[in-house]
Amino acid sequence: MKLWDKGIDIDKKIEAFTVGNDREIDLHIAQYDILASIAHAKMLEKINIITAEELQQLCEGLETLLQQVHNRTFAIETQFEDVHSKIEFELIQKYGNVGKKIHTARSRNDQVLVALQLFYKNNLNIIIAQTQTLFDTLLQLADTHKEALLPGYTHLQVAMPSSFGLWFSAYAELLVDDVYVLQAALKTVDQNPLGSAAGYGSSFPIDRAFTTKELGFNTLKYNVVAAQMSRGKSERTVSMALGSLSNTLARFAMDICLYMSQNFNFIAFPDTLTTGSSIMPHKKNPDVFELIRGKCNKVQALYTEMLLITNNLPSGYHRDFQLLKEHMITAFEDLKNVLEIFNHSIQQIQIKEIDFSDEKYKYLSTVDSINNLVMEGVSFREAYQKIGKQVEDGTYAVETSKRHTHIGSIHNLHLDKIKEKMLSTEIN
Repeated sequence: MKLWDKGIDIDKKIEAFTVGNDREIDLHIAQYDILASIAHAKMLEKINIITAEELQQLCEGLETLLQQVHNRTFAIETQFEDVHSKIEFELIQKYGNVGKKIHTARSRNDQVLVALQLFYKNNLNIIIAQTQTLFDTLLQLADTHKEALLPGYTHLQVAMPSSFGLWFSAYAELLVDDVYVLQAALKTVDQNPLGSAAGYGSSFPIDRAFTTKELGFNTLKYNVVAAQMSRGKSERTVSMALGSLSNTLARFAMDICLYMSQNFNFIAFPDTLTTGSSIMPHKKNPDVFELIRGKCNKVQALYTEMLLITNNLPSGYHRDFQLLKEHMITAFEDLKNVLEIFNHSIQQIQIKEIDFSDEKYKYLSTVDSINNLVMEGVSFREAYQKIGKQVEDGTYAVETSKRHTHIGSIHNLHLDKIKEKMLSTEIN
């Protein structure tokens, strides 16, 4: 069954090519298409297109299908082109002509649009909540390990003293920025496109404000052409937001892989979280964080894909848009999984005590030495040159009592202020 079927046979190769794997992908948006259909049916009854009895039948049938989705017994068989044709077929099978009325005043175009907008809304909220959970974990780790020193690096060269508290809380504060971007994307998709039909509206006296409220959208997309043109724009916006979060997680995962290596040896994880080698029995590999890094880099590539598929398309619907669904849905599923695994794993991190007497940390306190001289009245430039000369001629040494004099500022993590930032992002 096809919603556009006019009784004309179509070439089977063409049909297979145009349908692609939509049946499998559409299972992810089935519940949202059903919810939108319920709201649409209620609106049709409100404007006297269908009767109260017909509405009751349609809602009963749609609720049954929704339960099948939740029970994972809902399927889209090969005779159906997509989820929309499957749902309409089931309603017609059960209620005859009443089922045929559900498509009144809408197009498959706005059906797809509203189902995807609802999918994006729900899953963005899930990811924001998961990000906030990881944020809380990192702040707790920062507080627990705020006095554990960690060598800071620039250009992968030993630079200045830092702390594990600073490291954990740094990534926590970056997550706040990611939530800002995710919420901007959420606001973009929180606009109801239902009622735009094929992009040029409907001559029926539909009530779009009613379906907007019924579906829980903040507002509607007033201009019906703009609603149609949001297909692609929404995906670019959402993929950029997912990419921002993925960038933070990928960098964090890279730090973890680096710090776990024997050359750094700053951290470890329980053996149950690492994997081994098929020929080297000593190996304890950070595969979890390598996969997190790889998956997050895939998500970051999504924006470019969305851009190239939709760039410079004229207004109106184009079948190119069908290609957006699969990787957008996959990105959400991957990122939700990554956030869950990251939060689970990072809670089990083991912080090692670092031997700062090691030769490679000999110059870790040069900035402290310069600052100590400045506090004694020497100009910064003279102090810098003096310590620099000592480094060059091999005479540099620092008294233990004067080492890491800025430790107090390292321990001042501003955790309360960072927490306030995240609290300010919560949507009432």
